[in-house]
Amino acid sequence: MAGPVKDREAFQRLSFLYQAAHCVLAQDPNNQALARFYCHTERTIAKRLVLRRDPSVKRTLCRGCSSLLVPGLTCTQRQRRCRGQRWTVQTCLTCERSQRFLNDPDHLLWADRPEAQLGNQADLKPPQPLPNAAHPIPAHLPEEKVQPQSSSHH
Repeated sequence: MAGPVKDREAFQRLSFLYQAAHCVLAQDPNNQALARFYCHTERTIAKRLVLRRDPSVKRTLCRGCSSLLVPGLTCTQRQRRCRGQRWTVQTCLTCERSQRFLNDPDHLLWADRPEAQLGNQADLKPPQPLPNAAHPIPAHLPEEKVQPQSSSHH
């Protein structure tokens, strides 16, 4: 069982805005400006609070204009080959910005790997604090005691 999530309300707000953008586009495909506003607001909140969003969410948002990328509606998806590798190229129809994603069935995103999960990480004992290595006092010098400076105002 996972512990309490930090910034839970912020993540719920991000989720709401993302789902609202999907609903708006599903009801009327001409509401792209409103969906873009929701996505831009979601992105701004995530940046301001320094929250990590799931890669599947980031891949469905245009990095240029914050449009929600729905294949066939707001973006095109093409399969390309380059140097023996297959890529999916997603191009936003609003700003013409494109993103490439490698088509590798064996590739796992970091968030999907078992070692990325906190519960699966080995229990390591916390590192012992080091002696003051930033400013070591050489053995041949006596330690100086710093006297507080008195402030005299004339």
